[in-house]
Amino acid sequence: MVLKCIAAVLSAVCAVLCFLRNMHIFQLNSYKSATQIPWLFKNFGRLIPSVFFVLSGVLSFFAGDVWSFVLLTFSALVMALSHLPRRAKKPLKFTARVIRMTFTSGILYFGITIAAFVFLPDAVYAVTAFATALVPFIIMLANVINSPAEWAVRQWYTSDAKKLLRAADNMTVIGVTGSYGKTSVKFFLGTLLKAKYDTLITPENYNTPMGVVKTVRSSLRPIHEMFVCEMGAKYKGDIKELCRLAHPKFGVITSIGEQHLETFGSLETIIRTKFEIYRELPEDGILFVNGDNMVITDNLSRMEGKCRVVRYGTAENCDYRAEDISVSGKGTAFTFTVPGGESMRFSTRLLGSHNVVNIAGALAVAYNMGISLVELVPYVKKIAPVEHRLQLIENGNLTIIDDAYNSNPAGCRAALETLSFFEDLKILVTPGMVELGALESELNRQFGRDAAAVCDYVVLVGEKQAPPIKEGLLECGFAEDRIIVVSGIKEGLSAVYSIQTDKKKIVLLENDLPDNY
Repeated sequence: MVLKCIAAVLSAVCAVLCFLRNMHIFQLNSYKSATQIPWLFKNFGRLIPSVFFVLSGVLSFFAGDVWSFVLLTFSALVMALSHLPRRAKKPLKFTARVIRMTFTSGILYFGITIAAFVFLPDAVYAVTAFATALVPFIIMLANVINSPAEWAVRQWYTSDAKKLLRAADNMTVIGVTGSYGKTSVKFFLGTLLKAKYDTLITPENYNTPMGVVKTVRSSLRPIHEMFVCEMGAKYKGDIKELCRLAHPKFGVITSIGEQHLETFGSLETIIRTKFEIYRELPEDGILFVNGDNMVITDNLSRMEGKCRVVRYGTAENCDYRAEDISVSGKGTAFTFTVPGGESMRFSTRLLGSHNVVNIAGALAVAYNMGISLVELVPYVKKIAPVEHRLQLIENGNLTIIDDAYNSNPAGCRAALETLSFFEDLKILVTPGMVELGALESELNRQFGRDAAAVCDYVVLVGEKQAPPIKEGLLECGFAEDRIIVVSGIKEGLSAVYSIQTDKKKIVLLENDLPDNY
């Protein structure tokens, strides 16, 4: 009897821990079953303790002896330990939605166990074990059951945000989207517009409809004259939805490239999704596009839109052009020329030519908002590095270039270019790139080839993306004894400290995988 009580308690603990783990992943996967189910199959190895727990529950039903309950207790303990909370980069947030899903999931789970206790008392442990193993699917079922209520809640909050935006009829909305660079351009533009306007920007990486709604409802004030709204996307139609919420007059496309291919499916879908902002802008609006991005320029002519399009960047055909770029370990300087020929020399603490392109985009928008180049000079100097996006951190004999926020092929190339500006011992620490679908291995292999031309040492974190990167490095003749493979980022940094050298170490942290990888 005591053993059965212990097994029952452990089963309940398993259910709670399993729920917290899978609810965290479901939140990271944007509450979408279409993303969660492939994740479960891809990480099937994590379900082995659950399978073992179910089998031991079934054995307890058929055997019913002491040893079967010993096995059940042991398997419950193993499953509980396998689902213990881990230190997360982005912990589970107990939002109102999560609380509602917890309530519905609890009703479903306890409904199954109570029904088993009433109708199948001899099989109650087997059914409970099975219900616990089904927790990932119970969560998704709870999401389906709650969907009408969630839709109503979203509609209420969204309608309230739209009402607030309509009331701010003197405020100009600027939408910023792109496969990469959009967060940087948003922050840069927010800094520049403050030269003349009270400006609101979406904070951090708030770039979903509910993130924009939350920003508007919590932060929009009558004094705001500009609203810079970051617009992210993982699925076709996401940008259109955001535009119909915020109604931007001006838009910026910072880049288009291979990112989130797992959800988009193809580069063509990404192109059409990013250009949704073009179709949604009014006739008297302006779309600013990165003229250095070949995917944008090659597809611009076939996309539908009513407003004027201007290009910014370093290419000769750009309307707003940055040139005479000089880069050092202390920052970057460049000359910026606008239509009509007026030029001004700017300097920034930021590193890399890609940051010059991003600043050029922000300058082009700010200039069109009536801010002169002379007025913008001190504000460009004020632009601060965006956290975890090529952020320079000095630590004694170690300089860290923190580019850990996320990673994509173009971003990796830009980060390696930045690393190449330094003269000392150059070390890359990376887990590689993810969410690239069928192209993931080849793009990581190319990342290795690119890294071989720049780095002195490469520390590869984890086992999934490491092999193709290592293959790319070795293809280019990179010394195998200078490739270090470790299991986690802490071990990676320990490996960096253990490298013996008389030179200063320059360490590029390229990408830090989210908790669902």
